[in-house]
Amino acid sequence: MRRSLATLASLAIFPLAAAASGTSLASLSNPDAVAGLKEALVQASGKAVSQLGQPGGFLDDAKVKIPLPDPIRRVDAGLRLAGMGDQADELQVRINRAAEMAVKEATPILTDSVKKMSVQDAKGILTGGDDAATQYFRRATSSQLTERFLPIVKQETSKLQLGVDYKTLVGQAVMLGLVKPQDADLDSYVTRKALDGLFLVIGDQERAIRKDPVGAATGMASKVFGMLGK
Repeated sequence: MRRSLATLASLAIFPLAAAASGTSLASLSNPDAVAGLKEALVQASGKAVSQLGQPGGFLDDAKVKIPLPDPIRRVDAGLRLAGMGDQADELQVRINRAAEMAVKEATPILTDSVKKMSVQDAKGILTGGDDAATQYFRRATSSQLTERFLPIVKQETSKLQLGVDYKTLVGQAVMLGLVKPQDADLDSYVTRKALDGLFLVIGDQERAIRKDPVGAATGMASKVFGMLGK
């Protein structure tokens, strides 16, 4: 019966001395266990970036599709009556395309955060909850990812007249308390939603590895988690 990663964390990190049927966990060193975890996280984050960075990665996936900001949705009927329905629809597509383009830039940052992971970080991930690795990524990379994503998003939204007029459209609404300040900046809104989508999909990948390490990972990651699962 396959054990959970959490219950086997002590075997993975401190120390690898217990025997499993067939192959002994003692044949793995602590560095091997950490290397296996890191490889699994690189694979998981890479799959998430690949999934979201392809055409339709955001737009065609209801779980991560970025909706029009509240200020636009609230006046959507009025925009359409004013003949601006096509612009609203184009903005919907453009902000999701912007997220897809931005997410492609995430791999080096995510991979670097894995390389910098300490043994203590690894232990925390293995002994943490089902999203411990995802939360590590969020803590370690959010600031850098925001800096990398924002210029790409700005470049895309600047191509649309409705995107350009967005600040004017919502300025008074913010002053009246009808719109949250963080939603008044279209580029920040899209960047934040892109990050949320990325971490959501990384979380899906993490759960897959925890549920079926051998089936969801390859190489050293598969070797380490496969032995732990026996």
